[in-house]
Amino acid sequence: MTALDKYQRLEAAGRWRGSAEAELRDVIVSFGDATIVLTDLRTEIPLSHWSLPAVMRLNPGKIPAQYAPGPDDAEMVEVDDELMIAAIEKVHDVIEANRPHRGRLRGWMVLLGLLIAAGAGAAWGPSALLRHAADIAPPAQRAEIGRLVLADLEKTAGTACSRPAGDMVRHKLAARLLGPEADIVVLPTAQQGARRLPGPITVIGTDLIGEGATPEILAGHLLAAQARAAESDPMLEALRQVGPRGTVQLLTNGSLPPAALSGYAEKLLAGPPPRPEDEPLLGFFARAGVSSEPYARALDPTGEAVLGLIEADPFRTATPKPVLGERDWAALRQICDQ
Repeated sequence: MTALDKYQRLEAAGRWRGSAEAELRDVIVSFGDATIVLTDLRTEIPLSHWSLPAVMRLNPGKIPAQYAPGPDDAEMVEVDDELMIAAIEKVHDVIEANRPHRGRLRGWMVLLGLLIAAGAGAAWGPSALLRHAADIAPPAQRAEIGRLVLADLEKTAGTACSRPAGDMVRHKLAARLLGPEADIVVLPTAQQGARRLPGPITVIGTDLIGEGATPEILAGHLLAAQARAAESDPMLEALRQVGPRGTVQLLTNGSLPPAALSGYAEKLLAGPPPRPEDEPLLGFFARAGVSSEPYARALDPTGEAVLGLIEADPFRTATPKPVLGERDWAALRQICDQ
């Protein structure tokens, strides 16, 4: 979006709600290259990321302008800053200017795109087509797919937990262990481990913050999810659920068919996530500054099945920095409390 360079790092005040029933809260609306970031005004914690091309205006011509991240999303933000409104409208103008016009040319272009994608599928086979789509998916598209997977998970496991103090801790923990763009989502039921979604979003359940859990055990599961994602791309796993036909649609017009990921949550939650290979996993522990033994003992108290993680613990003869302090750990454990 080079035509939008003058709007880079643009920020404005707004009022956001995360669902149709939620109350409006004050936020900072930040305009980026491909996303809009909504940040809590008081805590400075990011609350939501929206794909700029997908943002739609709910009340054209009215002020404050109301926007949603998509046609079927209950999230909404109000903005009355003229420059921010102009920036978002400019995005839509750029998209419209580059969109093929209706008529014969558009029909031929769509047909050509479908033929190219179909030809690629025939030449490579379905697996190669899915892998290609996962490889070229931009961050904003991965984030949107992750949101769709999370929405399907919430239908099965319940709405993600949120309390201000706990949210602050999960963002802090994600930044330390998983990266600055990562997010940790806590679902209100046991999940038998952590699962990495496209985005990057890592989902955990109450079993990892409940009785018998510790910050080190939680950290181990989070790092194991990262290691699994390095072995098997979560985007590719999601596209396997979508299938070749839905993936062709994603490649040609940037969106998935309705309900393309419906039922994917059942597969994700069918059993404990597979355990990654010890050697790369230990590398994640070492880089994060976390001992691997607490995680290993949580998997197998006898140590027999996890001997490699115990004996090669990068902090077997040293004391790592605590993952979380007592106060932060208590706040995270209360995140699902009503």
